Amino acid sequence: MLSFGDLLPYTDVLLNGLLITIELTVYATLGGVAIGTACAAGRHYGGLWLRALIGAYVELIRNTPFIVQLFFIFFGLPAVGIMLSAWQAGLLAMLINLGAYSTEIIRAGLAVTPKGQIEAARVLGMSPRQTFFRVVLIPAFEKIYPALTSQCIIVMLGSAVVSQISVMDLTYAANLIQSRNFRSFEAYLVTALIYLCFAVLMRQAFNQLGRYLFRHRRDAS
Repeated sequence: MLSFGDLLPYTDVLLNGLLITIELTVYATLGGVAIGTACAAGRHYGGLWLRALIGAYVELIRNTPFIVQLFFIFFGLPAVGIMLSAWQAGLLAMLINLGAYSTEIIRAGLAVTPKGQIEAARVLGMSPRQTFFRVVLIPAFEKIYPALTSQCIIVMLGSAVVSQISVMDLTYAANLIQSRNFRSFEAYLVTALIYLCFAVLMRQAFNQLGRYLFRHRRDAS
């Protein structure tokens, strides 16, 4: 017989796990998008060696399982003297993973920028830096914003894997609870619902942020 009341004594455990998941997600989103932006610019405008290096990074990450990347960082790097805590290893894995996927998403946006806009910016006397940020990057972000935000949510959901290296996130909390009261169905159902609510809230927050960031462009159109 189901008994969700048995989860009440572990409310603080779930909340703490949720806070760690939120913390990892915020840092991974900000850092991963920054990495993706830099790599996309390098792959689109950089020299041959830089494009090859970034391309190798993107293909490596996109074609290997996230859990293998996580294990390599946490268990493999100490072999070469790089020691990371479980939390640091989990965050680094999420940063690298989101960085690779967002690189391709952002690069797709950069690639569709009309050359006429770039030439017009040069005629107006804009510097290469001004042209990149105002004429290329911002319109590119507007085009790929839905895909980019979806990838951020996917990385948040994938963060459940970091519990495998004892990061005390939401999934770790669910594992801990069911190991103590043997209420697996209730623990994992509640955890799944929390992830669902968090994903929906993230999407709503991203939508509101998008309306704010691109409001001037919509008003101009």
